[in-house]
Amino acid sequence: MRVVIADDQALVRAGFRMILAADGIDVVAEAENGADAVDAVRRTGPDVVLMDIRMPTMDGIEATRRILSGDDPPRVIMLTTFDLDNYVFAALELGASGFLLKDVTPEYLVAAVRIVRDGDALLAPSITRRLVERFTTRGPRDSPLHRDLTALTPREREVLTLVAQGLSNVEIAGHLFLSEATVKTHVARVLAKLGLRDRVQAVVVAYETRLVTPS
Repeated sequence: MRVVIADDQALVRAGFRMILAADGIDVVAEAENGADAVDAVRRTGPDVVLMDIRMPTMDGIEATRRILSGDDPPRVIMLTTFDLDNYVFAALELGASGFLLKDVTPEYLVAAVRIVRDGDALLAPSITRRLVERFTTRGPRDSPLHRDLTALTPREREVLTLVAQGLSNVEIAGHLFLSEATVKTHVARVLAKLGLRDRVQAVVVAYETRLVTPS
């Protein structure tokens, strides 16, 4: 697995590199700002990018937008010390596959990179809570992710509801008495029909359309 690390702090980059290298993950490039990150991705073709949000020259949000607009883009995990809603939504709506705070443990960081590389998506628990809280309080809003759910079958809507509630494929399979492979097929069809990149965007759409509402 090939990873690019983008962060304006050299010590942070070095720490992440050591953690990933210790688990056999190849860090193919480092970048200290968003512009360098975009260039590094184009040069090295990584599987995953660890992208800091607040960087000079070009921030991580703009760098992510440019990276994900390219052909066959890598997965992007946003890293920040700031648990702020506007950054969460900007990153998720652009197509970031994960969002972690920088105080994650080494084990969780490695697991996150592997999960995202395998095509899944993740959010730190504190981010998920704030995501739900944001949907509880905000009013109508135009969103680039808003989708018409009428194309989904009843089963696909049911699967999307459970995805938005945070259940894994294994948990959904147990809940619906289906095989994990069948659940993966349903999730893939939901993403394809709605034009979504991954499960993170599916969660956003489920709340945007009020298919799921915070309890």
